[in-house]
Amino acid sequence: MNNSSPFKVEKDGHIAWLILNRPEKRNTMNLEFFNGLTRQFREFDEDPEVRVVIIRAEGKSFTAGMDLGSIGGLLQGDGADFREDLRKKIIELQDAMNAVEKCRKPVIAAVHSHCIGGGVDLLSACDIRMATRDAVFSIRETRIAIIADLGTLQRLPHIIGHGWFRELALTGRDFTAEEALKMGFITRLCEDREALYEAAKKLANDIASCSPLTVQGVKDVMLYSRDRGVYPGLEYVAQKNAALLPSEDLMEAFKAFMEKRPPVFKGK
Repeated sequence: MNNSSPFKVEKDGHIAWLILNRPEKRNTMNLEFFNGLTRQFREFDEDPEVRVVIIRAEGKSFTAGMDLGSIGGLLQGDGADFREDLRKKIIELQDAMNAVEKCRKPVIAAVHSHCIGGGVDLLSACDIRMATRDAVFSIRETRIAIIADLGTLQRLPHIIGHGWFRELALTGRDFTAEEALKMGFITRLCEDREALYEAAKKLANDIASCSPLTVQGVKDVMLYSRDRGVYPGLEYVAQKNAALLPSEDLMEAFKAFMEKRPPVFKGK
């Protein structure tokens, strides 16, 4: 990956670390960020060795949100053709966040310090979020005359419920890691970055030790059921299990149980 990339990727066994790597810009999100995010998660999705992805960041902030200097030019124009081009560009940026959610591999966000605006969009597309005690979050778009349009308004209420969500979205106020834990936005609160990354790695290894076919199936069914409801979700999981249950991984699970040893799953 070249030096101008907003990301670094490190692999450790079945874990891929996606590292936000514009520390001098507080990891703000420019157009290259969005293009790279889409490409990177498609690669993770297709890589059979990757079972879990962890997102972390270099520098003082996880992300300060959109790079307004880079993105601001998209907002300058007039006329119906300009507005239609802007609509298409917003959808293109949305697709980058969608790629995170649609990735079959579970995605863990490990957040330190500031996670602002587009950072909340990114976290809302992840499966699990954890943070250091100094982390601060904000749906900052509300305070700069923008309707958050990359997924926060659609995903966050499913994570924290409408009570907290509406307060945060309508005020755009900062909320702390303690508040984020209380409302269920994050599930782990760590004292510092070293502890955060250790906790993220342990959780990722716990997930990676399970059958990848099953883990990916669980994520698929969760998203399907969220978007379509209980009864369609039940029908879908019945079909899913009918396809997946006769697997080598299931036989390995039975064999390991009988032999009183940890199973070794191969995703077959």
